[in-house]
Amino acid sequence: MLHLMDGFLYLARVIKRDSCILHELFVQFVADCKPEEGTMTAQRIDREQTILDSINEGVFTVDPDWRITSFNRIAERLTGVAREDALGQPCWEIFHTDICETRCALRRTLESSKPVMNAVAHIVNSDGDRVPVRLSTALLRDEDGDVIGGVETMQDLSRVEQLRKELEARYTFEDIVGRSAPMQALFDILPQIAESASTVLLVGASGTGKELFARAIHNLSPRKDKPFVAVNCASLPDTLLESELFGHVKGAFTDAHRNKPGRFQRAQGGTIFLDEIGDISPAMQVRLLRVLQERVIEPLGSVETIPVDVRVVAATHHDLKRDVKRGSLREDLYYRVRVIQLQLPPLRDRRGDIPLLVNHLLARIARLQNRDSSGVSEATLARLIAYDYPGNVRELENILEQAFVLSRGGLIEPQHLPEEFRGEADDHLTTLEGMSLREMERALIENALRRFNGHRGKTAAQLGIDPSTLYRKMQALEIDLDVGDGRSSDTAST
Repeated sequence: MLHLMDGFLYLARVIKRDSCILHELFVQFVADCKPEEGTMTAQRIDREQTILDSINEGVFTVDPDWRITSFNRIAERLTGVAREDALGQPCWEIFHTDICETRCALRRTLESSKPVMNAVAHIVNSDGDRVPVRLSTALLRDEDGDVIGGVETMQDLSRVEQLRKELEARYTFEDIVGRSAPMQALFDILPQIAESASTVLLVGASGTGKELFARAIHNLSPRKDKPFVAVNCASLPDTLLESELFGHVKGAFTDAHRNKPGRFQRAQGGTIFLDEIGDISPAMQVRLLRVLQERVIEPLGSVETIPVDVRVVAATHHDLKRDVKRGSLREDLYYRVRVIQLQLPPLRDRRGDIPLLVNHLLARIARLQNRDSSGVSEATLARLIAYDYPGNVRELENILEQAFVLSRGGLIEPQHLPEEFRGEADDHLTTLEGMSLREMERALIENALRRFNGHRGKTAAQLGIDPSTLYRKMQALEIDLDVGDGRSSDTAST
């Protein structure tokens, strides 16, 4: 018995960082070390408490009536409640967690006989502060296998939460998240662009966040206290689009029973966002060109013009220069629209932003669903980083929302992802699972170098970092510098 207790005391001190291992060891300890009736000596009690206090997580146990039977030092610190005050009390009176009434982890374990691992919740301490914790639960059984209560371990996530918020604050710009070189370059110039009154064209694939950038430009501009009005030009036929943009007067068409102001009038003094401007018809292009040139609109059915003071931000996934050459877009409209052009990178070209985006999006999803999120496992993150995202950030958000629902707020594992993530991954990326962060970074860089035949410039662009940063990382990670000297692809082409 003492040998087992000594071994656990040693392991509890050495393996503090792995909550799952600690949790399993503690459950085994309690089950194996439960004394015979009437043999609980003061020495044995002190020794058991010493072992519990050596664990770097909050630990408490309850009997079948939910009364607290043990309570360690970290549990005291987390709750602000002394051990002697907690013992014998119902657990919900001490922890006041946000899942006590509806999703109590211990209750789920006692009812299903299945442990809960890495659930996230908030407890309310004696000062009334909400403390984020990651918790795990399991059954306690006696030597006959009968259930005698439950055990719960809690890891304080306050520091983790603080670091996450600091990181997001550093790399979040008006709800746009990114730390990659392309995104930081955009963040650097957005304030200057916002200060001007010039028309802006945002170019990027679907789901790259064009409307977020348009809103950021508006919110940073002198027009921020005036309306921001968005309209998707591709979603409406010409007749309706003309009425939506410029308004109409009573009697302009059969159902026009009253005057209706258009989106340009509603955006007066503010910003209008014209999404998918490359999809409008030639007739609409003429009308829009007049607005951009003369800053007046003419409502449908009217012969009078109305002056408008509106900042125009347009967006498209088209190559508008190519459309001009094909004749589907007026050249004069093109130059009116692209006074300032911003190219938004697809997600596959800024994979370094994916871990940050995952945290940001999961926090928002959890908030909307009024639940906590345990985050994603390393294996899941590896698969998310490896994917190419034809739908960009919008697709990533949809994937995470599905996974969050299927994981029931627990840790998101690969089986919670859509089917295309569960099959065979790229040969060079399957090894990411189970790796340390350093090993994962090395594998991702080596994979990108292979993809671009060792060309450092293209590899750096793919990873969303500067070539000089890539070089330093290759040195630090001991990646063969000759493999990535940037000359192999050039030499092959000569």
